[in-house]
Amino acid sequence: MRSFGSDVRADAFRATGKLLPVSSILALAISSRTFRPVLTLRFCQWSKGKFSLLWIIARLLHRFAQAKAGIDLSSGLLAGHGLLLVHGWGIVVNKNALIGSNVTLFNGVVIGRKDTILPTGRETEYPVIGNDVWIGPHAIIIGAVRIGDGAIIGAGSIVTKDVPSRCVVVGNPARVIKSDALPDVMNRVPS
Repeated sequence: MRSFGSDVRADAFRATGKLLPVSSILALAISSRTFRPVLTLRFCQWSKGKFSLLWIIARLLHRFAQAKAGIDLSSGLLAGHGLLLVHGWGIVVNKNALIGSNVTLFNGVVIGRKDTILPTGRETEYPVIGNDVWIGPHAIIIGAVRIGDGAIIGAGSIVTKDVPSRCVVVGNPARVIKSDALPDVMNRVPS
C-alpha cells in the first residue's frame, strides 16, 4: 500500500513532469484547478478511519475543490497513484469504480454504473480501469466494463464492453481500431 505522501508526489509529477518539494506541491494545489481535487481526494483516502473531525475536514475541502473544478470525483473513490485530470470540466466518476495507476482523464469523461432491472431486483455494475489508461474528452464508460492496461479510449467513445490491454477504441459503440498500441502516458510514474 502506498502512502499519502508518495501518492501526492506521484500525482504532482504527472501534472508537472517534475519531482516537487512539499512547498511546490502546495503552490500547485493553490494554482491548479485540476490538481486540487486530486490532492483532496488523497487527503480523504488517507484520513478515512482516522480521527473523525480530520475526515470531515478532508471531505469538506474535497467538495470545495470539486465544485471549483466543475467535476464529480467521490471522496470514496479508489484510484491508483499518478491520477491526472486534464481540463477537468464535467468529469464524473462513480464512487464504486476502480481506477488504476497513471490514468489520464480528460474533460467530460463519465465513468458510471449500469443498473439492470431483473424480476428478482436490481443488479448494479461498475467499471474497472487498468493502469496507464488514457481516456479522451467526453468518453463514456458504463457498467461492468474492464479497461485493460495501456488502453486508449478515443474522444466521444461510448464503452459498454471490455477493452483489451494496449488497444485503441473509438466510436459509439466503441470498437477496436488498433491493437498492440503504445500507452499514452505523459510523465509516467513507475509502479
